[in-house]
This record gives sequence, structure tokens and C-alpha cells, in this order.
Amino acid sequence: MKLKILDRYIIGKFLGTYIFAIVLILAITVMFDINEKLDSFLKAPIKATIFDYFLNFLPYFANQFSPLFTFIAVIFFTSKLADNSEIIAMLSTGMSYRRLLMPYMLSAAVIAAATYVLSAYIIPPANVKRIDYQNVYVKNKKVDYGSNIQLQVREGEIAYMSRFDNRMKTGYRFSLEKFDDKKLVSRLTAQTIRYDTLYKWTVRDYMIRDFVGDREIIRRGTRLDTIIPIEPRDFLISKNDQEMLSSPALSEYISRQRERGVANIKNFEIEYHRRYAMTAAAFILTVIGMALSSRKVKGGMGINIGIGLVLSFSYILFMTVTSTFAVSGYTSPFVAMWIPNVIYAVIAVVLYRKASQG
Repeated sequence: MKLKILDRYIIGKFLGTYIFAIVLILAITVMFDINEKLDSFLKAPIKATIFDYFLNFLPYFANQFSPLFTFIAVIFFTSKLADNSEIIAMLSTGMSYRRLLMPYMLSAAVIAAATYVLSAYIIPPANVKRIDYQNVYVKNKKVDYGSNIQLQVREGEIAYMSRFDNRMKTGYRFSLEKFDDKKLVSRLTAQTIRYDTLYKWTVRDYMIRDFVGDREIIRRGTRLDTIIPIEPRDFLISKNDQEMLSSPALSEYISRQRERGVANIKNFEIEYHRRYAMTAAAFILTVIGMALSSRKVKGGMGINIGIGLVLSFSYILFMTVTSTFAVSGYTSPFVAMWIPNVIYAVIAVVLYRKASQG
């Protein structure tokens, strides 16, 4: 459908207000962030603070709160249109409420597409620099040590390390057991094992025991280079690691960890489904915002903005609460991330019908 002047007018107002809201709130956020981390920023090089932290923090924060910015934009400019009786004029020409909603949904589609592309492909590599900066200059949340590590390497192969030091890339008291139909056929033990790159590991002071029928064949050595398809990141999971993976990489990581029997992947699954849920939220909150503010109300724009802020913050809070359900195991990450969308979609339908009939 060819866009009319009115469509372009609404789209321009929507996206313009959306960008203005982002810039305004980001400016406030930067001031609070500087005040909170001032000591850390003074110790860090200015170049690193600007290019490694803030240049990556701003798009990350904007994308995290995209639903809030979307809602505020819709409420603000639609309330202004309603106060100026522009919406009444539009509807008086014979335009249906459904037709009036079209440019809003086109704008929401632009925001949703940008939100998904940013969260799935652009922001994750940028988060690597941002989180590295925080680990070095603010607070180190990186996990560099692990103990009693056990995971499945391949089907029928179980690896174990009593301790692993990621700074030295070295594990201690390593063992690798191979099973055939639940029967142990081989066992490698080593005093140390060191990670190189691309699944390359070097074991030292090792012993390999092969069980062939009733016989046991033992081989010993001081050094052995081998390929073991695991990496330190497979068992050393730090906070926010999930934010550094693109969506395809995140999906692959989750599948691989499930096969290996790693249990600590709830946050990765939540992040994966959250990206899709946040994309859908742009459409749902746009409908709610438009339905709420398209009619004149007593109290004017202030009432609409107040209601909009309450609903938008409640949506973000609700999504945070439901994510804890997934972490606790009460529900799946998919269900936890989509519960807010389902509930607010029902609210959107109710408000839309009420507004269109008003």
C-alpha cells in the first residue's frame, strides 16, 4: 500500500519522538552512570572509557529499554495529536480506527526490526568490549576458576577436572573416560591439562588404560597433544556471558551445552527468547499506547503519560519477575519470556476495541 501524506506524518512523529526519548533518557543515564562509576573512570584511560565503554553502553542500554521508549513515544505524540483535535479530524474524514493504526504499526515494525538486528547481531560483539572494560576497571565478574568440573565431551565420553585455572589455561587431575554401551573401554588420566586453541589440549604426565575384553593395556607418557571438543567457556560461565553471543552463536551454544549435560544455561536460554519477545513487544505496546492516548481525557496529556509510564515500567518489571521463574525452574525460559507479551496482548486487544468503539 502506498503511503499517504498522513501516514508519513504519523510515522515521522512516531520515530522522531522515539529518537528524542532515547536521546533524553540516555543523557540522564550517562550522568547517573558517571556519578556512580566516577572513581573507576578516573583510573581508566579516557580513550577506553569513551570507545570501549560508553560507545558500547549507550546502544546496549537503549536497546534494553526499547519497549519503554516506544511506549513513551506513542503516548506523548498521540496525546498531543488528540489534544489538538487532529485525531478527531482524521476520523471525521471517514478514516477507520483500524486504518489510523496502520502507520503506527509500520513504525513499530521499523523499531522491532532495528531492535532485533541490534540485539541479535550488533550489540553482542560490542558487549565484549564493554564487559571487558567493566571487568578491568569497574568490578571483575569474570569466572577464572572452577572446581570439580564434569561434562560430556561426546556421546559416551565424560571429562573431569578437579580444578581449572583460566588465567593459566590449565586444569589439574584430569580424566577422560570412554564408554561403549555403558561399559568402560578406555580411561585417560593426567596430572595437568593445558588448553591451546580450537579444541587443542596438551596433557602431561598421563596414563591411558584401554580395556580389551579381560585384558588391560596401559600406556604412559610425559606429554600428549590431543583434540578434545571442549573449551574453557563451556564450563566457566560468568555473569553476562550470554550477552556477548549473537543469536545464532547463542542457539548453537545452548544446544551444545544441553548435549553435554551442563545445567547452568538458564540465563542463556532466557537471553535467547528475550530477544524475540522484546521484538514483539514493540507492536503490543504501540497498540496499547495508541488506544490509551487517541481520545481526549480530563487532565490532558499528563494523565496519558502517567498511565503510559506505569504500564511500560510494569511490563519491564513483569518480564524481570517472570525471568526469575525460569531461573528457579518453575517454568521454561520460552514461557517465562512470553508470559508478559501474552498478558499485555490481551490488554492491547481490549483497549483497542474500547477505543475504536468510543
